[in-house]
Amino acid sequence: MTDKTQRFRIPTNSELENKVILKQVYNALEEKGYDPVSQIVGYILSEDPTYITTHNNARSLIRKIDRDELLQDLVTSYIEK
Repeated sequence: MTDKTQRFRIPTNSELENKVILKQVYNALEEKGYDPVSQIVGYILSEDPTYITTHNNARSLIRKIDRDELLQDLVTSYIEK
C-alpha cells in the first residue's frame, strides 16, 4: 500500500475552448489541402495570420487564442502523455 496522492486535473474552460478552436482551424486547413500542422506551427512561431486560411472563418478563430496560453497547453499536453 502506498501513501501517494493522485492528482486530478480538470481542464479549464479556456483549454477546452482552445482545443475546439484548434480542431476547427485544423479541419479548415485540411479541407483546403494544406498541411495543418505546418501551417499552425508557422502561425504560432510568427503570429502571421496568413498561415491560416479564411475558409470556415479559421483565421478569425485562431486569433481568439492567446499564443502563449496555447503553447503552454500544448507543452503540458505533450508532457502528460
